[in-house]
Amino acid sequence: MTDAGARKLAKDGWTIVEDDGFLNLVGPLWHRPNDATGEYAIVAQPKHKNRRGFVQGGLLMTLADRSLGMAARQGSGASAVVTIQMDTHFIDAAKIGELLVSTPRVVRSTRTLIFLNTELTADGRCVVMASGVFKIMKGAG
Repeated sequence: MTDAGARKLAKDGWTIVEDDGFLNLVGPLWHRPNDATGEYAIVAQPKHKNRRGFVQGGLLMTLADRSLGMAARQGSGASAVVTIQMDTHFIDAAKIGELLVSTPRVVRSTRTLIFLNTELTADGRCVVMASGVFKIMKGAG
């Protein structure tokens, strides 16, 4: 990603989510607050391409899982949640250079589980639909 691209994202209200783990290798992951759970994004870079030159499905699944998990924590107030199940439907191919945006939504929250879904878009086009179930960890919150 270019410095100009990062400046444009920052101007549009996006901030980088600090992470020294796996996301540090595939990111950066960007976050922008909204009235619900926020939006999360990754700019598709050459390091994200598959053998056909499109964005690797694993990156799309990583963005979906991380954004659903962050929304689950925010929606529950818990400090830790874990993915129990995630279903992913690939709708269209994402291209290198596109902004990949996840907009998670809490569907239902119980005392121990949170059900969410998200749509991942690439420059406004739906590329993935995902739903997840997350467990609130004991002592978290």
